[in-house]
Amino acid sequence: MKLCRFDEGRLGLIEGDRVRDISVVLDQLPTLRWPIPAGDMLIRELPNLQDEMARARDGAPSYPLDDVQLLSPIANPSKIIAAPLNYHAHVSESAADAAIHNGVHLPGYDGFSSPVDKFGVFLKSTTSVVGAGEGVRIAFPGRRNDHEVELAVVIGKQCKNVVANDAAHVIAGYCIGLDMTVRGTEDRSYRKSADTYTVLGPCLVTRDEIHDPNALDMSLLVNGAPRQQANTRDLITGIDELVAIASRLYTLYPGDVILTGTPEGVASIEPGDLMTATIEQIGSMHVRILG
Repeated sequence: MKLCRFDEGRLGLIEGDRVRDISVVLDQLPTLRWPIPAGDMLIRELPNLQDEMARARDGAPSYPLDDVQLLSPIANPSKIIAAPLNYHAHVSESAADAAIHNGVHLPGYDGFSSPVDKFGVFLKSTTSVVGAGEGVRIAFPGRRNDHEVELAVVIGKQCKNVVANDAAHVIAGYCIGLDMTVRGTEDRSYRKSADTYTVLGPCLVTRDEIHDPNALDMSLLVNGAPRQQANTRDLITGIDELVAIASRLYTLYPGDVILTGTPEGVASIEPGDLMTATIEQIGSMHVRILG
């Protein structure tokens, strides 16, 4: 299934260039009382609701995809976890570009087996999350703001200390992520956590739809011109190991998102630019840069 959230928080199924409104399924979610459990309620209940979603599809109102505003398919992640410098070519371009490392976040292995082993993963604010239809609003005018397209992994169940070989069993699905960043000397989490600096979309593709997430082509265009192009097979630290690493330190909850890292080709964006991010078997999303 390709599940999306659109307009005023409605639930949809994307089929080709149309969206079927299956918001009626949301009535099946449990009523919550304070304190609300951590994580995204819909993702937690997804295994129990997929049959109901399939039934709701028949006769559901249908809209052209271009006519709806796509929101983040994950409404309430408890955390956004991101992997730094996880493609070899991006490590090289970061080392060569002083605007990226600023003499502070110097890339390199320094005896570690990977940049993730050296730097660990980092957190982004959940208030940075938006959907493709909401756009990115520049938070640091006058400084270099960059695009970073990534495969986003969505956790499906509460877990801790996951063994890499078992990681697939705790994944709900995948979407496209844009890990927007401003260059500077501040900590990564600060520079990447401004409102609108985590774009997720266009939908959540359930795990059963993607046979091998470690072999997906991805690309990013800005105003139609190619900027980034790679395949997830080039990840230095793979998806399963990233889940294991994150779950050693954090309890993972349904709806938590792991951004797996960006390939080479990161560059600046300006107000008015249109980013088009595509990942094989997931789709494409168009994201406007606002002022």
